[in-house]
Amino acid sequence: MVLGKVVGTVVGSSTNVGIEGARFLLVDKCNQQGVKKGDYLVALDLVGAGYDELVMISESTSARETPATVNKPIDAIIVGIIDWIDENETIVYKK
Repeated sequence: MVLGKVVGTVVGSSTNVGIEGARFLLVDKCNQQGVKKGDYLVALDLVGAGYDELVMISESTSARETPATVNKPIDAIIVGIIDWIDENETIVYKK
């Protein structure tokens, strides 16, 4: 899993992923405090994430093992929206 912040939406006039109503978001990878790294990816949104939300992303083969993405040409999916992160009994990120 990778952490990232939603920084935008990706719209294509034509896609061939085979998922009706697919929504793609531009995500900037970040650390556990939500600090962006400037390392972007496009991810299929399965959870209804919004702008500037910290999300969990599954990449590569794992991204193609959900009921919605099996055997589809998907490399990254958003699988969760993070509310808070506790690291060594200290909250390092809170929505």
